Amino acid sequence: MKLLFLGDVMGRSGRDAISERLPGLIAEYGFDFVVINGENASHGRGLTEPHYKDLRAAGADAVTLGDHAWDQRDTLGYIAREPTLIRPVNMNTGTPGRGANLIEGRNGHRVLVINALGRVFMDPIDDPFRAVEAAIAACPLGEQADAVIVDFHTEATSEIQGMGFFLDGRASLVVGTHTHIPTADARILKGGTALMADAGMCGDFDSIIGMDADEPLNRFLTGIPRERFTPADGEATLCGVAIETDPRTGIAIRVSPVRIGGTLSQALPFA
Repeated sequence: MKLLFLGDVMGRSGRDAISERLPGLIAEYGFDFVVINGENASHGRGLTEPHYKDLRAAGADAVTLGDHAWDQRDTLGYIAREPTLIRPVNMNTGTPGRGANLIEGRNGHRVLVINALGRVFMDPIDDPFRAVEAAIAACPLGEQADAVIVDFHTEATSEIQGMGFFLDGRASLVVGTHTHIPTADARILKGGTALMADAGMCGDFDSIIGMDADEPLNRFLTGIPRERFTPADGEATLCGVAIETDPRTGIAIRVSPVRIGGTLSQALPFA
């Protein structure tokens, strides 16, 4: 089974790149299931319903969120009726939506998609390790689920690596999102779980983590906000990770970073 995970979609640039490139990637490489982190897709903050539908139409089987989940107020309304939109599993009890869901892919494969927020350098939240563990215990890899993908949305790469080792052998892929910078550590752990500390973003890298550089630089230099952050709108690089799993066990047998288009060095799936 071939799975593709794409990191944080950043504004119009990222959305356009997804719409233009993802259908061709699915056809060329035969991906059975695609997950996209969409928490910055709408103007750099949150995900509106029309933009969610655009990601789905381009080929996303599931869309995950993060700490900006509720920045677009309509998300609170539409998330309850969208089983393929996954918000962090360790949010407060009673939060709308789902933190994990078993979703059927285009070839009948059943993929458990889990989203979680980290706690290092982030706002206080429930324990992500125990919340993710409970979700997997309810739908184990190799039994109910043909694959398990965990999007761990946090600042610290060490926390993401910790989640990978914690779930080794119980998840197909543990991947970090949030920092927007792709890491060079894609690998398969001893128990068969693929791990990448940050998938990077789908956005314009001629920027500061996807924003026009002027205002972030102003704040670094002066500490005084001058204007709102604005997403950069140049050509995006699609960043993420591709894996292939053993059809019998669901563990990873191949892992490959993905960087396509834009200004970063290119990395094609399974090259």
